[in-house]
Parts: sequence; structure tokens; C-alpha cells
Amino acid sequence: MMANQKKFSSGGVEWSIRVGDGSPPEILVPHETLAGRVWLGLKDKIERLVSRVWRFLEKAWNLAVDDPRKVIHCLKVGIALTVVSLFYYMRPLYEGVGGNAMWAVMTVVVVFENTVGATLCKCLNRVVGTSLAGLLAIGVHWVARQSGENLEPLIVGASVFILASAATFSRFIPTIKARFDYGAVIFILTFSLVTVSGYRIDKLFDMAHQRLSTIIIGTSLCILVTTLICPIWAGKELYVLIYKNMDKLANSLDGCVSQYFDHGDEKTDKEDKALLGYKCVLNSKATEDIMANFARWEPAHGQFNFRHPWKQYLKIGASMRSCAYCIEALIGCIKSENQAPEFIKKHLRNTCLIVGSNSSGVIKELAKTIKTMKKSNTIDLLVGEMNSAVQELQNDLKSLSCLSNSDSPPFQEESETPGNKKTEKPQKATATIPLMGVISVVTFASLLIEIVSRTEAIVKAVEELSNLAEFEVTVSKQNQPNQKDEHTMHTSQMV
Repeated sequence: MMANQKKFSSGGVEWSIRVGDGSPPEILVPHETLAGRVWLGLKDKIERLVSRVWRFLEKAWNLAVDDPRKVIHCLKVGIALTVVSLFYYMRPLYEGVGGNAMWAVMTVVVVFENTVGATLCKCLNRVVGTSLAGLLAIGVHWVARQSGENLEPLIVGASVFILASAATFSRFIPTIKARFDYGAVIFILTFSLVTVSGYRIDKLFDMAHQRLSTIIIGTSLCILVTTLICPIWAGKELYVLIYKNMDKLANSLDGCVSQYFDHGDEKTDKEDKALLGYKCVLNSKATEDIMANFARWEPAHGQFNFRHPWKQYLKIGASMRSCAYCIEALIGCIKSENQAPEFIKKHLRNTCLIVGSNSSGVIKELAKTIKTMKKSNTIDLLVGEMNSAVQELQNDLKSLSCLSNSDSPPFQEESETPGNKKTEKPQKATATIPLMGVISVVTFASLLIEIVSRTEAIVKAVEELSNLAEFEVTVSKQNQPNQKDEHTMHTSQMV
């Protein structure tokens, strides 16, 4: 029986069906046209593009929620640009600056920064660099004009070569690079433009005056907006960064000591994050240097005077990084494959926990001192307890040589009887301590002792800051016993 074949057409797609031949049913796939394939490919690309845009918007939203000051800074830039654009839109203002209003707009775009100190630094560098370069350029132009047409291009070219080379070399000097690098760049740019353009322009003084005026207008507007509308002070950012890093350092130290002696306990994500807080201290050097540099340009604000010792915060940060390197070495001991036996850890556990707790308590007290800007009444007591705990740890390390391994199994000693029969007598194990185990635990304890000495360096740096910045003296005798009891309770819980 021959199979009957029927064809159906629907929507431009042809279907072919066989009927009556007894063969198993076939899966019918419509034949796609070229337009269909193009549409599917275009639809897939559009979906991917929309997905990427949506993920980007989510990240931008999360960034704005985490730090709303970034959004405020964007709004401040928009306000400054809108106001300075009036010199370009309004004819009286436009004619007053001689058609160079665009320099004011460019100034706002270039010098407006996130913090007040950074904005002041760039504004003053731009004004001073432009003024100095303009005066020198006018002087060189006058000398060149008096020398005659033949010598004028030689004098101009020689002056550009000498002064541009000298200004460029000055950028390699660390002191100038740290504070006046932007001013050196503006000096080179302005001097070259004014000097070279003065060779063809007759009214050079008017051009220099108009550009300097527009730059002063732009910088003044930036200073007003950044200081009056939700100001972000570089000095306060540095101050907050230092005491928060101290808290992270103390939490990392507590977590390292606890995890080394309680290695089998499960740690939560919050504890693991606190354990790695020391990395923030190690990675903050560049930020500290930048903030300290910008803080010097800022006027007195809040709790900070005009001559506030910002350099001392860099010394404190360096002392904290020195301590953080030791904590990083403690992490290496925790992750080492050669771990000490439990009976050795048990011998040093309580003392090491006390040393770690006392050291972290000192660092937290220092963080509180910087945060409140008040001298602590308990820091000497805490340092004394920390040193006493170190002495106990050193005594425990000396007693390791007398420690007997009570957990090791007894060994069998062979002896001969009169009948030449060998018998085995159980003997008690002698003091046998694995060498690698001793090295591991002694290294960990030695690092704790080194952390104590480096913590004392942080104490000295904070005390120097408190004297230079004239921190207030806290008079609260009633709170001293409570703070001591709280610290003792925390230490007992750790043990």
C-alpha cells in the first residue's frame, strides 16, 4: 500500500506529512526562512544588551546607596558648571570677559575634585601657575620685541626651551611633585601658549588678563561650591580611615590567635571577614598619603585646627602596617601544613590568648583615643597588663623543654631471660616532642611577642599625636574600674 503524502501551508511554512505506510511517526521541524533567522539573532543580541545595561544600572545603584556622597559630588559639579555657563550665555557677562568664558568652564571641569583639600590644591596651583607663567611670558615677550625682529624668535624659542625644561625637571623633586605637580604642568602650558601666541598677537597683555580673570572666576566658584554645599574634608577622611583601620587590626589579631588554637571550629563569614581586616591596613598607604597631602591645604574645620599635625597620622599608619605584617605571618602559621601537636598547643593556649587579647585591647583603646580625640586614662594599665602577659608567655616557652608527651603511646622494651627468651616490658614514653611542631608553635608565639613590641610603637605614635593636637584629658575615675572589669571579662571569655 503506497503511502499518501499531504502538504499543508501555514504562515509561509510548509509541512509535509506521510500517512498510511506504517512507519513510526517523525518529528517535524519547520523550515526557517532567512528573515526568521535574522530576527532570532537580532532578538538574542537585544536581550543580551538589555541584560548588560540592567546589570550596570544595578551596580551604579548599589554604588550610590553605599556612598551617597558620590552622588552629592556629581550634583555639586553640575551646579558649578551651570553657574559658570552663565558667563557664556548672558551677553553682559560674556562681553566682560572678552569672549574667553570657555576658559572658566574648562577650569571648573579640571579643578573640581571630590574633597575640599583636593579642590583647593588644584585651584591654588592653577592660579599661581597661570599668574607666574603669564608674567614671565609678558616679560619675555617685551625683551624679544626690544631685541628686533631677527632675534625675537630666537629669544622666544630659547626661553620656552629653558623654562619648560626647568619646570619639567622640578616635577621629579619629591617635595614639589607631592604638592605642586599640577601647578608645574599649568606653568608649562600657560607659558608656552602665551609666549608662542604673543609672537603673532599684538594685544598680548589683554589676552593674558582675560584668561587669568576667567580662571580666577572658575576657581573661586569651585571653592565656594565645594566648601559650602555638603563639604567632604580630606582631613576627616584620613582621621576616620586611621581609627577604623585600628579596629580592623585589633579584630584580625583576635581572630588569628583564636583560630590557631581552635582550628577545628567552624567560622562564620563575618568572622572570616574580620580575620582579613589587616589587609585593609596594608593596602591603605597610598590613600593615607593622598589624604594627608590634601588635608594640609584645608582650613580649620570641625575638631581640626589649621595647623593640625596630619603627618603624624602617616606615622601611625606606618606603625599599624608594621604590626599588620606580623599578623600576615600569623595567617601563614595557621595555614601551614606542619602543625604543632595538641598537647603543645594546650600548654601555650591560655597565655597566647591572653597576650592576643591584651594587645588587641590596647589597639582598640588607641582607636577610641583617636576617635574621641581625648587622652585615655587606662592605656598605661592596659600596656602594663600586655607586658606582663608577654613575660608569662616567655616563661611558658622556656618550659617547653621540660614538657613531657603524656599523650604518646608507651613503647615496648626487649629483655632477655635466663632461658634466652626475649620478653617485652612496657615502658613509659620519655619526653619526645616533634621538631617541626616545636618550630611551628614557637614561631607563632614569637610573632605574638613581636606584635606586642610593635603595638608599643603604635602607642608612642598616638601619644605624640595627642600631644601635638592637644587632645582633651579625660577625667572619669569612676569609669576606670568598669573598663578594667570589662577588659578582664573579655580576656576570661577568650581563655
